[in-house]
Amino acid sequence: MITHIQGKLTEKNPTHVVIDCNGVGYMLNISLHTYSQIPDKDHLRLFTHLQVKEDAHTLFGFSTLAEREIFRLLISVSGIGPNIARTMLSSLTPKQVREAIAVNDVVLIQSIKGIGAKTAQRVILDLKDKILKIYDIDEVSVSQDNTNKNEALSALEVLGFAKKQAERVVDKIVKNQPDANVETIIKEALKNL
Repeated sequence: MITHIQGKLTEKNPTHVVIDCNGVGYMLNISLHTYSQIPDKDHLRLFTHLQVKEDAHTLFGFSTLAEREIFRLLISVSGIGPNIARTMLSSLTPKQVREAIAVNDVVLIQSIKGIGAKTAQRVILDLKDKILKIYDIDEVSVSQDNTNKNEALSALEVLGFAKKQAERVVDKIVKNQPDANVETIIKEALKNL
């Protein structure tokens, strides 16, 4: 197993980089998150994951060990291949993916291109316990804001607003005001619906 590659950065693209290591150029597929973390220096070290298939050996590069760990957890889920995992890490930061799984945020995971409702639920079902254990996340403290969000969504649905539209508005409010209580979320949502 190749654990990392260190050498001269010879090519940098949003989807891949080429690192020259003693005269051999290694192409590593990367996420947009890793792309944004790569400094504009000649010398580069990326952590890697080697995927071996019948017809190809593909290297994936990561700026941090945490991103590689999330990637490996994601590809362990049935229906999530390396390209979908890379898309997830391009759409969200590793921390956002980790927290979305920890708080059962199906909507956020489903917002990623190529992820449907069933796949999002499977990701959460398969990885939630592992994420909570590995990262020592306290489920109660993480999901408190999510409870306020869910209560506000329920209230808006009772008032007759469409679920999808209400979710979009409430997600924006919670993102801008993470400490907002249920009442505040509902008031702000009513202004925007």
